[in-house]
Amino acid sequence: MTVPKDAVCFVVGAGEVSSDLTLNLRPEDLLIAADAGFAAVERIGLVPHLVIGDFDSLGRRPDHPNTVVLPTVKDDTDMCAAIKLGRERGYTRFALYGGTGGRLAHTLANLQLLDGLAREGCRGFLVGEGTIAAAVYQEEITFPPSMSGYLSVFCGSGTADGVTLQGLKYELSDAQLMGSVPLGVSNEFTGVPARIAVAHGSLLVLWQGEDVEENLLRTL
Repeated sequence: MTVPKDAVCFVVGAGEVSSDLTLNLRPEDLLIAADAGFAAVERIGLVPHLVIGDFDSLGRRPDHPNTVVLPTVKDDTDMCAAIKLGRERGYTRFALYGGTGGRLAHTLANLQLLDGLAREGCRGFLVGEGTIAAAVYQEEITFPPSMSGYLSVFCGSGTADGVTLQGLKYELSDAQLMGSVPLGVSNEFTGVPARIAVAHGSLLVLWQGEDVEENLLRTL
């Protein structure tokens, strides 16, 4: 079966998940619970299509017909393994929940996963409490005029060349950002369409404000 281009693979991990989380799944979307993300999905009254993990965080093997049990000694995190499952099924758009909070190392690992997806020509969004992150690799990301709040743009490592920021309080044109200098922190939406582009290298884009999850659906 061919996956529609706008279909989304939702992954819920073992990190912080909002108590009022709602996921508006369409028939073409895929929901994967990674380890203790299974408990979070249960709390919101949904049944995941797939469950994967070594289940050290959950503390038990889920009673689910489509469960992939991973060894405790492995190279990939449970979130990474879940993304690979989604990729194997043809998904190119990912919304990651439960991937922030807790151990900082896992939050950083999930930010790296965003960069990896971008380099594969995919788009991933990491959703935290009031903040969403995405990576842009030699392409652009746009935002509707309804967006409000703060937005930050970072070069994850090395340099990012040909960086353009339009429609924001502080704009750039064909600039260079370096991984060692946080020049792009705390920009702001201005009520007009915004565009962030990079010609060479990758950027990590984070935005926060009211109703960020609702606006995420428009960005997806």
